[in-house]
Amino acid sequence: MRRASFRVAAVAIIAMTRVASAAETKSMEAPFGLAWGPVVEVPRPVKVDREANLTALYYPQGMWPATGPGTAEVVLVVCRNEGLQQVVWVGLPLSGAELARARQAIHEEGVRRFGEPARGPLGDSEVWPGGRALLASREVADGRHELVMTAFGPGFAACSRSHREATGHPAGAHVADLVGTAGP
Repeated sequence: MRRASFRVAAVAIIAMTRVASAAETKSMEAPFGLAWGPVVEVPRPVKVDREANLTALYYPQGMWPATGPGTAEVVLVVCRNEGLQQVVWVGLPLSGAELARARQAIHEEGVRRFGEPARGPLGDSEVWPGGRALLASREVADGRHELVMTAFGPGFAACSRSHREATGHPAGAHVADLVGTAGP
């Protein structure tokens, strides 16, 4: 894949991570033109997982909202009381120079939009200001890696508290399962 393609993918990925400050409303735009908060209508997913107050909707490559370059899957996490509060983007498996270029392009676009990220909970992860966006990678069976970017809505903390009360673990534990670390 050429560097220009990585730049396009980076812009698409980072565009989905519009970060909300605590003072911003729940109606703020979420990734893919969605809004944080109550969900009126979403495309029919290919898979649905439910646990306590969380419903995860899975969209594979080619199905909106998983239509961008380099996209393998998108997961929308809807909380019972807070509505849409998490969007997870999973990239196509890459290795070597392709993985490094894709990660660098995403990093550069994140810095351009949000400033310098902090080191995330894993050695290869980054967290942008406010902890509302995380970039990490995960290894797949053939040794390649998938980049994983997740954006959290302004009501995610309340959703996570409710989830912990019902299940004994925070909602961020599901991100931890996905990338191998704890979420916010």
